[in-house]
Amino acid sequence: MKIGLLVNPVAGMGGAVGLKGTDGQHARAMALGARPVAPAKAKAFCTALGPVSHTFFTAAGVMGEGILHSCGYDCETVYRPAAATTTRADTIAACEACRAAGARLMLFCGGDGTARDVFSVCGHNIPLLGIPAGVKMYSGVFATTPAAAAEIVSRLGEASCMDAEVLDVDEEAYRHNTLSTTVYGIAATPALPGLRQASKWASDGSSEGRMQEEIARFIVDIMRPGTLYLLGAGSTTAAVTALLGLEGTLLGVDAVCDGRVVGQDLNEGGICALLERHPAAKIIVSPIGAQGFVLGRGNQQFSPAVLRRAGPENLIVIATPAKLSRTPSLYIDTGDDCLNAAFGTSIAVITGYAMAQRIPVQT
Repeated sequence: MKIGLLVNPVAGMGGAVGLKGTDGQHARAMALGARPVAPAKAKAFCTALGPVSHTFFTAAGVMGEGILHSCGYDCETVYRPAAATTTRADTIAACEACRAAGARLMLFCGGDGTARDVFSVCGHNIPLLGIPAGVKMYSGVFATTPAAAAEIVSRLGEASCMDAEVLDVDEEAYRHNTLSTTVYGIAATPALPGLRQASKWASDGSSEGRMQEEIARFIVDIMRPGTLYLLGAGSTTAAVTALLGLEGTLLGVDAVCDGRVVGQDLNEGGICALLERHPAAKIIVSPIGAQGFVLGRGNQQFSPAVLRRAGPENLIVIATPAKLSRTPSLYIDTGDDCLNAAFGTSIAVITGYAMAQRIPVQT
């Protein structure tokens, strides 16, 4: 098959530094010390792919050509960006060049913004498949991991072509604690069981509220003096800070110790600084509805460095029974295979007051 492969080199750089996205934020992310994410994810895909007979069309340099060549793949370079720092205009132009060259599948490495740009060219006519590398990946066109994307491509003859939503978040609203998601269209995407993520499911707050309060009451009752609690994004974790009578960041990472907020909307550096002062720490997160991602989607502030300092054994996962009913498996994608494995093959999820379910974990 003729396949287009495009890498958005700046995708994901806003995650660990707490920008909740990189759209229009590349310079700020760099100033905060952000490191490239997408090239390594694309290389992980190529490494996992192994020998294939597909023909690859791509863009020059870090947009694909360099990565394919480094992994021993031949490719035809059909687009060259004008500047070292690429923009969404480069993604769209490169995608158009791949389509003109005859690509019948578009692979892209990035997040929801990249998915939206690729879809603007491909529509429903050319299937697309995302290699996850962004800050948020709510769309249903992404494989669960780079290795999963490689397996789908290597087994295209077995894959079913399914419809999937292309979603994107208003990042400016997101930075102000408002989750505003828009469906930009329905794309075709190749899928194999367990290798492609679902679109994000937003829970009904009115029906979830009581169980969130029960979970929050249990978490507050087991909080220990002198222990740092790092609370991830979402309404379930927000119920904990609300019960404590504190104001939290709905879509960021906050830190609580001894009943008071000691850090708000933290990035990786801020979390590491607090962990230096508070050796006893717990990380509390809730999986993304329907997708099941506990780490690696929208909470990259919990980087491998943070997770190692806190210890995988100090991760607390909370979710309502309704959310878990749509989430048969949980996923951990820290970007570090050894660290992923440290979380084991299943994890206990607190679902109410002194109630928990053990759920399988995939990495």
